[in-house]
Amino acid sequence: MKFYLVDAFNDAVFKGNPAAVYVLPAWPSEALMQKIALEHHLSETAFTVKNGDHYELRWFTPEQEIDLCGHASLATAYVLFNYYETSATKLSFQTQKGPLYATRQGEQYYLDFPSIMPKPIANDPAFAAAMGATPTAAYLARDLFLVYEDAATVRQLQPDLAKVKALTQGIGVIVTAPDTEFDFVSRAFYPKLQVDEDPVTGSAHSNLIPYWAQRLDKKHLNAQQASARVGLLDCEWQGDRVTMGGQAVLFATGESTL
Repeated sequence: MKFYLVDAFNDAVFKGNPAAVYVLPAWPSEALMQKIALEHHLSETAFTVKNGDHYELRWFTPEQEIDLCGHASLATAYVLFNYYETSATKLSFQTQKGPLYATRQGEQYYLDFPSIMPKPIANDPAFAAAMGATPTAAYLARDLFLVYEDAATVRQLQPDLAKVKALTQGIGVIVTAPDTEFDFVSRAFYPKLQVDEDPVTGSAHSNLIPYWAQRLDKKHLNAQQASARVGLLDCEWQGDRVTMGGQAVLFATGESTL
């Protein structure tokens, strides 16, 4: 079983978010895919199988399967465009969240994802205790979504990951703030999935893009995920859909002995 290790949402290796990608002729068992993801121990491992005119796509963290992942989708699109569908400019994926699409524009790859506006919730003091700084507002979708006043606070956060893991709301925690160089910055933490901090989180931008598009009254946004590896995203809000674009680079290929 051949796999690709791709760094997504940046143009240099050791930056962006690494994902493992398997392009397979048929689906292995769910138990085997989970073991493979644990063996790679990246934030996500993507598995894809071609079915007619589209690809079925699934994502696994070291802990469990998840229903939406952006950076591993971008990594999968990079692999398919460059090694399997070299003449294509658009790819269709079928996922647990329904159809997703990827397009290629030169060295830039764009994902078409659902727009998921998080819902406002009470700003529980437990959020400040877990993150080490008090958010100005709290929201919830799949993940807890915390808004801060300035980007410096987001960049400097040193959350207590045990307390983050103990939070009852959300699978992970997205933190975000406005910025002067970018329209917004963010970080994302998933200790419940054995991912302390995710370097670049495409699925989080399904929440981030509609939130900031409405708050800033603009549809086209540029974003930075301010992890140590840094992710750069070109974003657009399109009502019930969002697009997020970025570059990707191949780090390595390998062959499992299964």
